Amino acid sequence: MHFLVAEGEPVQRELLVGMLRHLGAQHITTASDGLSALRLLEIGLTPPVNIALMDLSLPGMDGLEVIRRLAEVDCRVGIIVIGAYSADVLFSVETMAEAYGVDMLGSSAKPLSSARLQELLAHYSEPSTEPQPEPEIPEFTFAEVGRGLQAREFDPFFQPKIELETGAVKGLEMFARWRHPQHGVLGPAAFVPVLESVRRIDFLDWSMIEKSVAACRNLHDKGIPISFSINVDPSTLAHPQFIAQITACLERHRILPDYITFEITESSVLTTNPHFLERLLRLRMMGFGLAIDDYGTGRSNLQLLAAIPFSELKIDRSFVDGASRKRAISTVLKSYLGLARSLSRQACAVGVETKQDWDFLQDLGCTYAQGYYIASPMPVEDIPGWLHDWKHFF
Repeated sequence: MHFLVAEGEPVQRELLVGMLRHLGAQHITTASDGLSALRLLEIGLTPPVNIALMDLSLPGMDGLEVIRRLAEVDCRVGIIVIGAYSADVLFSVETMAEAYGVDMLGSSAKPLSSARLQELLAHYSEPSTEPQPEPEIPEFTFAEVGRGLQAREFDPFFQPKIELETGAVKGLEMFARWRHPQHGVLGPAAFVPVLESVRRIDFLDWSMIEKSVAACRNLHDKGIPISFSINVDPSTLAHPQFIAQITACLERHRILPDYITFEITESSVLTTNPHFLERLLRLRMMGFGLAIDDYGTGRSNLQLLAAIPFSELKIDRSFVDGASRKRAISTVLKSYLGLARSLSRQACAVGVETKQDWDFLQDLGCTYAQGYYIASPMPVEDIPGWLHDWKHFF
């Protein structure tokens, strides 16, 4: 590990160097002003700098400008900010750095203690040396997607939802997948935009609803009485025949409404349309669950949120992945969890990628969690085997 210590005060600079050496650091470079720090990070030292400890009040070019300039050159160094400022100012610095895309490990008021330094250093993870290429998504016409739907090539895959306190599996969320004969299994990016462009997302919705409810019946018949969450576009929900059609679907497969939750994105429920609110209320009164998905990505106000009869708040992955080490994100996450509790709703954190995220959410008292740390979306036929393995794991 190579460290850069950027501090204008010689005594403070030596104290930081001494702390790092006490923790075992061998490669340390120092800078006495902001411009020198920026140049050292830009030219790329050998070995390359992994972590930079930076005072906000650097001479010449302050820490805020250094952070902005590092973002402009896409510098991947982990940054620890130190300053003689209040906690709210340091929090705002972290938020700004996150917005710039800088790898912010955290901040500390002066004087920085050895214990706090060690805690911040633990947030560092080695960046990938090789950028992962974006997978190429085939382009399809509406006619091609329509043929795939008629040929029943679309299937629901399911990702487990876990109760954090007990590890119990509390439900499965549906994700649409296209088993394309030439391109293999394709995700929503390959077909949802096409259907939305011609306003026929309901074709996909009804195919997935029918197959998901059938999958629910399949698992119930195997002695696995588990609940299902199904993503539905608001235009599908708003159709005059939706209530009648979903009632008939559940009767065909002998499934009670209590086992089905409809997930609607936050942006789609930002409406005061009384007809839509009536439809949501009617579904809740029938026994269906309603979850607000991707929460935190829209602009909902608390008054409107309180008026919507939802049963679950699904917190977007951007506020979950990495929250255990990024105070700016974790503070927002805590506020969302508190909001769910104050409204007597369940909270589900989406995008749990690491054990650190899992442990952090447990400590915060989050109810449910989903993510690749738990399981990837899978076909319904794989669920019984996965459940067996999960029970042994816990």
